[in-house]
Amino acid sequence: MTTLHEQHDLDMPDVRHSLDHYYMVTQTDAEGLVLSVNKNFLNVSNWTPKRVLGKTIWQLFDEDEKAQNTIHHIWTQLQSGKTWFGTAQKQKRTGEPYFTNMLAVPSMEEDGSLARALFLELDITEDIRLKERLEQIAFIDIETGLMSRHKLESLVNDMIREEKSFSFVYLSIDHYYTLKELQNGTDETELTQAFANRMKRYFQDNPIARIGSSQFVILTPFGDWYVQGFLDFLEQQPLYIGSEALPLSISGGIVRYPEDQKSYVTLLEAAVMTLDEVRKQGGGKIVSLSATSHKVLNRRSLINRKLLTALDHKALEVAFQPQYDVASKQVKVYEALVRWEDEELGTVSPDELIPIAESNGLIANIGEYVLSEAARLAVRLEEQEGSPHVSVNTSVREFSNHPMKENMLSILQTEGCRPGQLELEITEKFAFRAEEEQSIIQQMKELQDAGVNFILDDFGTGYASFRYMQYLPISKVKIDKVYMNSLVSHPKTQQLVEGMIQFSKTMGLYTIAEGVETQAQFDLLVSMGIDAVQGYYIGAPVPAEKLHIRN
Repeated sequence: MTTLHEQHDLDMPDVRHSLDHYYMVTQTDAEGLVLSVNKNFLNVSNWTPKRVLGKTIWQLFDEDEKAQNTIHHIWTQLQSGKTWFGTAQKQKRTGEPYFTNMLAVPSMEEDGSLARALFLELDITEDIRLKERLEQIAFIDIETGLMSRHKLESLVNDMIREEKSFSFVYLSIDHYYTLKELQNGTDETELTQAFANRMKRYFQDNPIARIGSSQFVILTPFGDWYVQGFLDFLEQQPLYIGSEALPLSISGGIVRYPEDQKSYVTLLEAAVMTLDEVRKQGGGKIVSLSATSHKVLNRRSLINRKLLTALDHKALEVAFQPQYDVASKQVKVYEALVRWEDEELGTVSPDELIPIAESNGLIANIGEYVLSEAARLAVRLEEQEGSPHVSVNTSVREFSNHPMKENMLSILQTEGCRPGQLELEITEKFAFRAEEEQSIIQQMKELQDAGVNFILDDFGTGYASFRYMQYLPISKVKIDKVYMNSLVSHPKTQQLVEGMIQFSKTMGLYTIAEGVETQAQFDLLVSMGIDAVQGYYIGAPVPAEKLHIRN
């Protein structure tokens, strides 16, 4: 080790040898002047003994403000007798920056003042450079050269912190895949690159991101008139693939910061909602967030803010809706439905509450609460003739982010409820995720083995319901209430519902119709062979204490 004077602190040969072998080692005096460095330090930093000895430790750090603040903080720690560990940006003799993981250790005098400081470092420059390259890849859409979704979020958050006003413009190419097919198999990359080039030409210096195969976001300080002018620009400057002009239709939504929404998540959510409204009206337009959508989003935001407090204060309630078994002419199941009555919000329905709880991570808390209430009712029902079961809606988040099987069995044990007394209802969205995650299916099968039945809810609304029945442990299906409104008046609806009932029977599945509100609907479903019905015709959801249960 190169030194100005004899070393006292590192007088154990084995320790000195190990440090010299693995680390860059630097030692300074109480003023921060370099007393000694080892060969590893010289090799990495390109300093020579003659030039480095006697310099201050500050001169070995990069000259930028962040690096200088780091060494100032390190030195303050050392003077107070504390060690420091972290990443430091240093400077080679040539001025080139490099990065190290650094441990700084003080050696103190008897009076508590700093005597010397020892710096042990590992060169991590290559790791930092690799991370920067990976971030560059993550922040750039390779096909178009536009920003990625990750970079967009980072940029929007920076602009919000700097309190910059801007419009968040969400654009989508209508009928994207159909358009490619019409163009005789047009290459997807060619199409998106051509469209990206048009956006770059029109919006010029405004940041543009590609966040989906045919979805893009522009951040611009200009008003609606400027953004909507892009459609006129596309008419004057159409896209050509080969020699053919594409019949391009663009839909979009404009949301303003800070007037409309105040975070990246809510800006994106509002823009998507606006785009959906445009699509429902036929597409081909770029419009601003409507007053109705603004109201809906504000309500969602309020629900999101108040939900945790509502859980803490036990403001949520569980109501139970009866399900009538046609064969036995008895109520065989009660479905547990979470309710929230709030002074400011009014009634918050499950359809409104559950998606918000899924997005903010509180769905597991709600699920545990509902399961506990359902288990308590199931224990009371055990004493009744026929032992009606209780069904509970469950979210895929409860299975994928939490050990649902263990949680559920623990709750049942606490409440003294047999697993066979409860049923779990899953949606098509749940089934789709279960297909991707084997651990979800495994938990479902283990719960089924314990006695829990699974019901596929909203049957008939998804494109792949039939496929799910092949591998998920489903014993019942619920025909969605959307079919009930036209069941009596539309023959095609009748044929469809009867077909679903007969299909379910061939699969050995118990079939339930939900949303039944009239005698005519009930009679028609019974004639079709339905197993059970649920809806206001049978009974409205009510709290457990209002159910007619013998004690």
